[in-house]
Amino acid sequence: MGSAVGLCSSPRAWGCDWNIARLLCFAAISWVLMTQMEVGAWTYHYGDKSDYSWEVARNFCRSFYTDLVAIQNQREIAYLNSVLPHHRTYYWIGIRKINNVWTWVGTSKALTKEAENWASREPNNKGRNQDCVEMYIKRDNDAGRWNDERCQKKKRALCYQASCQSSSCSQRGDCVETIGNYTCDCYPGFYGLECEHVVRCKNLDPGPDCSHPLGEYSYNSTCKFLCQEGFELQGLDTLQCLESGNWTAEAPECAAVKCPALAAPGRGGLNCTHWHGDFTYNSSCAFSCETGFVRNGSETLECTALGQWTGLPPLCEAVKCPVLDSPDRGQLNCTHRHGDFTYNSTCAFSCETGFVRNGSETLECTALGQWTGHPPRCEAVKCPVLDSPDRGQLNCTHRHGDFTYNSTCAFSCEMGFVRNGSETLECTALGQWTGHPPRCEAVKCPVLDSPDRGQLNCTHRHGDFTYNSTCAFSCETGFVRNGSETLECTALGQWTEHPPRCEAVKCPVLDSPGRGQLKCTHWHGDFTYNSTCAFSCETGFVRNGSEMLECTALGQWSDHPPLCEAVMCPGLAAPGRGRLNCTHWYGDFAYNSTCAFSCETGFVRNGSETVECTALGQWTGSPPLCEVMRCPKLRGLEPILMNCSHPLGSFSYGSVCRFRCTQGYFLNGTSRVRCQPDAHWSDKMPTCQEEAAPYFKQVLLYMGGGAVALVALLLTGMLIALLIKRLSDKEEEKTLLNPTSDLGVTGVFTNATFDSNL
Repeated sequence: MGSAVGLCSSPRAWGCDWNIARLLCFAAISWVLMTQMEVGAWTYHYGDKSDYSWEVARNFCRSFYTDLVAIQNQREIAYLNSVLPHHRTYYWIGIRKINNVWTWVGTSKALTKEAENWASREPNNKGRNQDCVEMYIKRDNDAGRWNDERCQKKKRALCYQASCQSSSCSQRGDCVETIGNYTCDCYPGFYGLECEHVVRCKNLDPGPDCSHPLGEYSYNSTCKFLCQEGFELQGLDTLQCLESGNWTAEAPECAAVKCPALAAPGRGGLNCTHWHGDFTYNSSCAFSCETGFVRNGSETLECTALGQWTGLPPLCEAVKCPVLDSPDRGQLNCTHRHGDFTYNSTCAFSCETGFVRNGSETLECTALGQWTGHPPRCEAVKCPVLDSPDRGQLNCTHRHGDFTYNSTCAFSCEMGFVRNGSETLECTALGQWTGHPPRCEAVKCPVLDSPDRGQLNCTHRHGDFTYNSTCAFSCETGFVRNGSETLECTALGQWTEHPPRCEAVKCPVLDSPGRGQLKCTHWHGDFTYNSTCAFSCETGFVRNGSEMLECTALGQWSDHPPLCEAVMCPGLAAPGRGRLNCTHWYGDFAYNSTCAFSCETGFVRNGSETVECTALGQWTGSPPLCEVMRCPKLRGLEPILMNCSHPLGSFSYGSVCRFRCTQGYFLNGTSRVRCQPDAHWSDKMPTCQEEAAPYFKQVLLYMGGGAVALVALLLTGMLIALLIKRLSDKEEEKTLLNPTSDLGVTGVFTNATFDSNL
C-alpha cells in the first residue's frame, strides 16, 4: 500500500493526465486494501472498484506489482478461474498484438501456437483494433479462455507480483515462476537448486598454460599447449572444459617433426643417421654412385625443424653419347638403359613404307661416349607411268620423283559424265598403283517409277535415266498431280525436281450434324475422292436430307449434308374451360416436349394431367377434357314451384333455381339455391306451409263482430310481413340471376324436390 500512496503523490508516473491519474490512484489504493490473493512468493491482485483501459491497467500493475498477469500453464488458468470472482467486463491479461504478432508484454516473447488458449472462434480479428486480450472468468462458456478486444475498453486489471529476483539462481540460470515458488533452469555448465555448483573436468598433467575463470579445471577453463623447436603437437593446441565435464579433446603430445622419407638414387647408395626417429628432426643422409656414373646434386642432406631437407636428393647419371635424329623418311627406335643416348643405349633405323634403307641398320653408344657407325639414308620406291583416260583428264602430284612412292594421280570427266573407278590412284610402297585407271561414263539419275494412280513417259539420250533423260507424269481421273509435270536428269545426277505425287481430289471436311452421327469410309485419305459418308440421327430425331454422300472427282459432295430435326407431335390446344402449359426442348410440340393441363374453377380434368412427345411423334396419352361440375338434380312437387336457369348444363356449376309456393301456402326456407364449384348446392331446398286464413274465417263466425276488428288487424300485419319477405326474395333473385342473364336461359316454375337418386 505504501508504494500505491507514494505513486499517488506523483500521478504523472502513470503516463496519463492528472484527473485520470488521481482517479486511478484512489482506485488502486482501495484495490490493494480490499483484494489480494497470495500463493507463496507469487501473488495475484485484482480490484472491484473500477474498470480501466488496457494501458492504464498495465501502468497500475507495473507501478505496484510486476506486470499484468502472464499465463504460464493450464494449472494456473484453472486456479485463476476458481478463485477470481465473476465480473461482467472480465479481466485484462498481459498479451498484446505488436507488429501484428501476439506478444507477452512482460518478456517481449511471441505467443507460441502450443501456448494459445483462445476461446472458440477467437481471435476473430475483425479489423477494429482488437489488439489486447481479456480472460473469461466463471463464464458459462469458454471459462478461463481468452478473447481479443479493443484496448480502450474498460475492464478489470489482473496483476501478479513476481517471486524471481535479480540474484535468484546465482545469476547462472533462468528463474522460472511457479504458483507458490520458483525453480531455476540452470545454464549449461552449472547445477544445484540455485545453480551454485560448477561442472569440473579432470586435472591435466603439468605443462600447459591454463585459465580458470570459474575454478580450477572447471567449466570454461582453457589450456594451451606448446612444443620445443623441431617438435610439433599431435592433437589440438587448445582444450576447453565443456558443460558435460569433458575436455574438448584428449591432451596432445609433442612428436619430432618428420621430413619426407629418402631412398637411394638409381645406380647409387644412401647412408643415414637418425637421432629422434627415421627421417625426423636432425637426421642426416649421405649419397654415393656406382662406377661409371656421376652424382648430380649435394652429397649430404639434413632434416630441419621445418620438416624439410636442406636440399634435393642427388641423382647418379650415366655417360652421354651425341643425340641421334631419325633419317628423312625413316624412323629411329632406341633402347636406353640408363637415360636417353647414354652408355649402352642401342638405336635401330628403319624407313617409312615406300622407302628403302641405304646404310647400317643398328648403332650402339660406347663407354667413350661415341656411336659404332654413321646413320643410314631412306630412298623412295618407283611405280609404272600412267596415261590420261578416254574422254577424261589426268593430273598428277609427285612428292619424291615422277611416278614414285606417294605420287598421286587424279582423274576427271567431261560435264554429264562420271568416273567409273577410283578418282585418285596412289603409288604404294610395293611399287604398284592402288587400282586400275577409271573410265568416264554418262551420269546416272535415280530410276523413276510411275506414281501411284499415275503414269510415267520418258526419253533417254545416253542410256536409261542418265544425263539429259526427260520424264513426263500424268494422273488418273479423280487424282491431281502434286509437283512438276516434267523432270530432267542433270549433270549432277539429280532430277530437276522431286517426282510428283498423284493425290486424291479433296472434298470439304464434313462434321456430324447436331443430334446425329457421321460414319465415313475413306479410300484415298480423309474426305477425298470416292470417300463415302453415312449420316444417322439420335432417337427422337429424323434426318432431313440424303442418308449417304460421296466425294466426286470434282472435289464436291454428291449432295448437301442433311440435318437432324426433332420428331414432331401433333399440335395441342387448351381444352374448353382449361389451360395448357408446355415446355419445348427442341421446338414447339417436338420430341421431349411436355405439356401440363389444368381446368378453371368449377371444372374437373377428365384425362392425364401431363403428356410427353415420344420419339415416335406421338403423345404419351390423349389430351384431357375439362368437364363441368354437376350438382344433384332437383325435382319439384306441389305445392312447391321451381324455376331453374342452366348456363353450363342441367344442374351444373352456375345453375340457379328459384322457388315459390302455390296459392294458400307460404315459403319456409331460401327462395333460391346455386350450384357451387364443389358440386354442392348453396343451401337446402325450402318447403311450403299452408296459410292460416281459412281457419280465421271459421273463428269469426263464432266470435262475432267484436273479434272482426282484431282479426283484421292480425291479418293486415301478416300480409305486410309476407309482402316485405316477397320483395326481399325478388331482390335476391335479381342478384343471383344477373351473372347469367346474358345467356338467355329461362326456367319454368314446377313442383320441385331434390332427386335423392343422384
